Amino acid sequence: MAMIRHSFDKDVNQVLFEGNSCVKKVILNRPQKLNCLSHQMISEMTRKLKAYEIDPAVKVVVLKGNGKAFCAGGDVVASYICMVAGHWSYAASSYKKQVVLDYIVATYGKPVVALIHGIVMGGGAGLSMNGALKIVTENTVFAMPETSIGHFVDVGASYFLSRLPGFLGEYLGLTGTKIRGPDMVACGLATHFVLSKDLHLVESALDEVTSSDTCKISKVIRIYEHRPDVKQDGVYSRMEIINKCFSRKTVEEILSSLEREAEDREEKWILEAIKSMKSACPISLKISLKSIREGREQTLDQCLAREYNIFCHIKRRTVSNDFFEGIRAMLLDKDRNPKWEPARLELVSDEMVDRYFSRVDEDDWESLQLPARSNSVRMMRPKL
Repeated sequence: MAMIRHSFDKDVNQVLFEGNSCVKKVILNRPQKLNCLSHQMISEMTRKLKAYEIDPAVKVVVLKGNGKAFCAGGDVVASYICMVAGHWSYAASSYKKQVVLDYIVATYGKPVVALIHGIVMGGGAGLSMNGALKIVTENTVFAMPETSIGHFVDVGASYFLSRLPGFLGEYLGLTGTKIRGPDMVACGLATHFVLSKDLHLVESALDEVTSSDTCKISKVIRIYEHRPDVKQDGVYSRMEIINKCFSRKTVEEILSSLEREAEDREEKWILEAIKSMKSACPISLKISLKSIREGREQTLDQCLAREYNIFCHIKRRTVSNDFFEGIRAMLLDKDRNPKWEPARLELVSDEMVDRYFSRVDEDDWESLQLPARSNSVRMMRPKL
C-alpha cells in the first residue's frame, strides 16, 4: 500500500522552470522515480510550454532531467492503480494529456532542445524524439520495453520507430533492445552527440542563445560536438539480419527467421532478441508490429490517435488482462513470471488484435482530438 500511496503523492516541484528571458529550461525533477511522468508534471509542462510559445521574448526551450535519467517513461504504476480502482478512464485521460504534450513539442513554434543523458524510455522518448534538437552522450540509453509488461509501443513510437532505417524500428519495438547515444545519432533518433563531461558546457552555451534560428543553435552545439564511436558490434552492424528478419509479415515469421539465423551464427544479440520476444506478451508483440507497420503510412497525429484507441482498450481490460498482469509480475511482486493470456503467439488471432484498433464501444468515449497547430512535424535524419 505504501507504493500505491506514493504513486499519487504530489511531490513539490516535480518540474522546475528556470532560465532567462530568451532561454527557458524545463527540468524534470523526480529523480527518485527516474523522472517518470506524473499527471502533475504533464499538466505543468503543458501550461508552461503554451505560455513560452506565445511569449515573443522566448527564443528556445531546453528540456532536461535531474538525476541519472532524462525520463524513464510514464507512471505505469499509477495507471495500474486506476485500473484496480475501476477508473480506467482516468488513466486514459492522463495519457491523452501526455500525448497532447508530446504533439505540442513535436510541432512547437520555437526550437526545443532535449539534453538526453542517462535513461530515455517510453514516455520520455515520446516527449523528446519528435523535437527539433536532441543531444545525447555516451551514457544515454534508449529503449521501448513496453511489450515486456503487456503494453505496446505508444506515445508516438509507431511514428518515430517506423521512420528509422530499414526495419530497425520493428526490431527495437518488438525486442525492447537498449541502444546508446552513438547508435541513436547514427539511426536518426538524436541530432547531436557530445561527451557527458561537456554537457554542462553545452547547457551554458545555450543560455546565451538569443535567436530561434535552429541552424544558429546547432552551430552553438557543434562547438562541443564529438564524433560518436559507433561500435563494430552496435546496432548498425546488425542491419542486414535485422532487415532480413524483421521485414517478415508476422511476429511468428520474424521469430522463426531469427531462430534460423541463430542456427547459422551464434551471435549474442540474435539469441537475446529471441529470448526477449519469447518472454514478451504475445498480444503486445502483435499489436506493436501492426501499429508500427500502419505508422509507416501515417502522420504523427494519425499515429497518436490510433495509439490512444489501443491504450483505452488495454486499460479497459475487455480483450485481455495482460497489462494488469505484466505490471504485477514485473514491477510490483517482481516475480518476473507473468502469466500471459493467451500464452502463445499462435493463439492470438487477427480478430483479437483488430479489436484493439477499433473504436471503443462506450457512449461517453471520444476519440483523441489534438490541438490545431501551425507547424509541421520535423523529419528524422539518420547520420550513417
